[in-house]
Amino acid sequence: MSALGKLDLDLMDIPDTADGYDSGHPTVFMPAPKGGKVDLLILAGEHSGDQHAAELVDELRAKQPDLAVCALGGPALQAAGAQVLHDMTASSVVGFVEVLKNYGFFKALFEETLRWIAEHRPRAVLFVDYPGLNLRIAKALRERGISQKGGGAVKTLFYISPQIWAWKGGRRFTMARDLDALAVIFPFEVECYQDTDLPVEFVGHPFLAAHHVPPVRFDPAAPILLLPGSRKQAVARIFPALLAGCAAYGKRDALVIYPSETIRQVLLSCNPPANVKLIPGADDGAPVAASAVLMSSGTMSLHVALAGIPGAIAYRANPITYFIGKMLVKIPYLGIANLLLKEPMYPEYLQGAASPKALAAELADSIENPARLQRTRAQTERLREILRVPAAGTAADWVAKRLA
Repeated sequence: MSALGKLDLDLMDIPDTADGYDSGHPTVFMPAPKGGKVDLLILAGEHSGDQHAAELVDELRAKQPDLAVCALGGPALQAAGAQVLHDMTASSVVGFVEVLKNYGFFKALFEETLRWIAEHRPRAVLFVDYPGLNLRIAKALRERGISQKGGGAVKTLFYISPQIWAWKGGRRFTMARDLDALAVIFPFEVECYQDTDLPVEFVGHPFLAAHHVPPVRFDPAAPILLLPGSRKQAVARIFPALLAGCAAYGKRDALVIYPSETIRQVLLSCNPPANVKLIPGADDGAPVAASAVLMSSGTMSLHVALAGIPGAIAYRANPITYFIGKMLVKIPYLGIANLLLKEPMYPEYLQGAASPKALAAELADSIENPARLQRTRAQTERLREILRVPAAGTAADWVAKRLA
């Protein structure tokens, strides 16, 4: 959830279709809802959105067991009891060229989603993050008279705001035009919409929800953690830099958490050495222990920050995307923890600055400097205070109110 990482999502946050689809002749089919009705359709694109939405559905269904939920999502939503109509998390793309290559599939998915909503008329559509596709669908629902904003019956709800405070701030007005309500996960985001009539509510960050199980924990004796991301193109660029930094430090083994088999194959293609172990994202609820971290600026970076694991961010984007991002994004940090704290909890090394020497020095400081660890712990406590769930309730409570 970094600024530059979010730039990739906003412009191209649609799943990579290279595996299993011919982008020139795409085929998309979404089955009818089981039982013939649907209360809530969820659209969640990436692994992080799938997980956040699944936690929300778990909580919703605990309170309303008969709630019929369908989704364009992934395995986490399916495990939570949603009927997954299409797996959006198998892989994802980063960059203008990658999206253009798969344009035919994106168009087919867009039209099939609209056809399905028009036919089955869920009580509400919940868009989870993934604004590049989701906001376009919200607009089309209004234009076709399907959503309440277009004179129809379907409510349009959005959970996890686009980072309009980083770039494309003007989209808040189109969001107000096309959406019925927005739930945000950072408290300062409410102010970003004050000049619109869109109802916006801070619902706390999902990582601090009572039912959330963190995927990582701090242990000073544990291996180093390497987190290159969850999107194929980004992982292929970032992982070699993380490996080189770890090798230059040379004093500890490393672990790499991967979210899918697709990403595991990308990691293997980078030829990690024998002392770097690849492990799947924990399905048994057991957090992975780490003493320090080198990571991309994505969603997992906030997990790491809330666990109090010291380390650094390394980010390498497609040069064209990076150049455009430098012009469009006007914020001091990429990492969300750094932005929230207004200081570098995780020093950031971008593009060529992510050298083996620089990353090795960060590992040495994180593992061998007690003052660094003490500072990280204090920053973690501040983050928790900023992001805790408010008295008004969780994201699931927010959705339940709008389904009542």
